[in-house]
Amino acid sequence: MSEPANPITFPPVDEQMALLSRGVVDLVDPDQLRSKLERSRRQGKPLTIKAGFDPSTPDLHLGHTVLLRKMRHFQQLGHRVIFLIGDFTGMIGDPTGKKTTRPQLTHEQVEANAATYQRQVFKVLDSEKTVVDFNNRWLGKLGAAGIVRLAGSYTLARMMERDDFRKRYKNNEPIALHELLYPLVQGYDSVALEADVELGGHDQIFNLLVGRNLMRDRGMEPQVVLTVPLLVGTDGSEKMSKSLGNAIALEDAPREVYGKAMSIPDELMWDWFLLLTDLSESELAEKRRRCEAGELHPKQLKQQLAHQLVADYHGQQAAEEAQREFDTVFAKGGIPDEMAEFKLSVMPLAKQLTAAELATSNSEARRLIRQGAVSIDGEKATDAFLELASREEPYLLKVGKRRFARLRIG
Repeated sequence: MSEPANPITFPPVDEQMALLSRGVVDLVDPDQLRSKLERSRRQGKPLTIKAGFDPSTPDLHLGHTVLLRKMRHFQQLGHRVIFLIGDFTGMIGDPTGKKTTRPQLTHEQVEANAATYQRQVFKVLDSEKTVVDFNNRWLGKLGAAGIVRLAGSYTLARMMERDDFRKRYKNNEPIALHELLYPLVQGYDSVALEADVELGGHDQIFNLLVGRNLMRDRGMEPQVVLTVPLLVGTDGSEKMSKSLGNAIALEDAPREVYGKAMSIPDELMWDWFLLLTDLSESELAEKRRRCEAGELHPKQLKQQLAHQLVADYHGQQAAEEAQREFDTVFAKGGIPDEMAEFKLSVMPLAKQLTAAELATSNSEARRLIRQGAVSIDGEKATDAFLELASREEPYLLKVGKRRFARLRIG
């Protein structure tokens, strides 16, 4: 494993603390972090910062970038950041927030997902200043005897203090034995890496504190624990998740990123500005004051936010093109210049929407038609079993405000 080229330039500790505490939920503990930063600056030695990502799915979304951006803050301050891929823990499956046992992934699935993670994370992190590591490097060597010794570090009573385990036990919902091992093996990562600070989402606080305790039990200086909020998705209510359909993936097309960002509730954009951009808190407070005073329309601010998100992950030119297309399609009632075209046989409209990738299933297509969200050549469609006739010109299908396709029947 090669170390990244990382010039040591440490700003004053107060300046570091201000940046590192931006948008943070838990900091255990601030006095210890300050002490570590002071020692680091005095000795000219960077802190070791660890954040783990289990490659349970192939896509990263904006919710993941909240943590990645905090890692980048440490990089900007000159510290050593380890992007830890949980190729061992990913095969267990993190039980955090789950009401049922997660399916265990195969090693091949984990490896495939890990490859996509490495491609995506450098949209946020500095590749020259990032150490990429895999926890199978040490956890795979523990063997059965090592796992048994590690399990002896914690009691069942302490493990059942975890909220999701406690709820599942109370509700007579099964807890698999391997799930109890997850916090321990994640915590052991911190021991193996001698982490000064571990970062994670707020829902990971139990796991991160286990790592702190394991280090203390072994006579090591315990890591500082820092957690960030769980980003609320585009629906404005649930945490961002691809399975809930409220996520913006890092590899979504620019027009999708822009359009989805414009769809979020007005109140949500303040958290998104704080957690997903570099806008200073004073600038953010001024924008909010002007908005509440009626000097700025919420739509203007969301346009700024959407433009910034596209620029961050696809470049400035793509952001400008996405904004122009959004204005054409939505503000001026036009249609996009480019869209997918499908050639399908005669079949009910609901099935055609699914085949044209405008709906994820026939049942969703029928629901969209019932809700009046589907139009054909500008006319609202009402019959899910309608069979479009063959003609020379393609049909223009529109679903909701952002999804278009051309359809040839033949």
